[in-house]
Amino acid sequence: MSQRLILASASPRRRELLAQLGIPFEVEVASVTEHEHPDTDPRVMVIHNSSLKADWVAARHPEAWVLGADTTVFVDGKALNKPADLPDARRMLLQLSGRSHTVYTGLAFRHLATKLTRNVGCATEVRFRTLNDEIIDLYLSRVHVLDKAGAYAIQEHGDLIVEGYTGSYTNIVGLPLETTKQILQELGLL
Repeated sequence: MSQRLILASASPRRRELLAQLGIPFEVEVASVTEHEHPDTDPRVMVIHNSSLKADWVAARHPEAWVLGADTTVFVDGKALNKPADLPDARRMLLQLSGRSHTVYTGLAFRHLATKLTRNVGCATEVRFRTLNDEIIDLYLSRVHVLDKAGAYAIQEHGDLIVEGYTGSYTNIVGLPLETTKQILQELGLL
């Protein structure tokens, strides 16, 4: 059976994280339209989107193992996906200021040759510092946030905005390595 692994994600952060496991993999970006309605249950949304990506790539490479992933930030009963622009990013950071929120990531593993379909969700609680305009301006000047759910990246100057977290740090970045490693081991890929 093929040991070829394809990451179905455009995220450079996911590539960097998966590389830490020391397993060879390729990247193929899925050409899909993600569901990002803010009122959708975030656990459902991230599984749906990660499955869309994995299914699209797996259909083109049925002999390969495919991993799709999707991450969102959830607060006040709404998903905060990628901001539309900097004013939207500022609004998101103000909404998260001084509060806790949940980061959800969905993982979808596919191997069409063996009909394997496995979906897993991961959640991490994050506590933000109380932010003022000066801190937000500084953060936005240092970090490109328009491609990041919730308008932040914990791994980029996260000390400015994040007070702490409970759960997987790598989940906040976009790929829960502990869960990913466990499943890859179960599948015989690690």
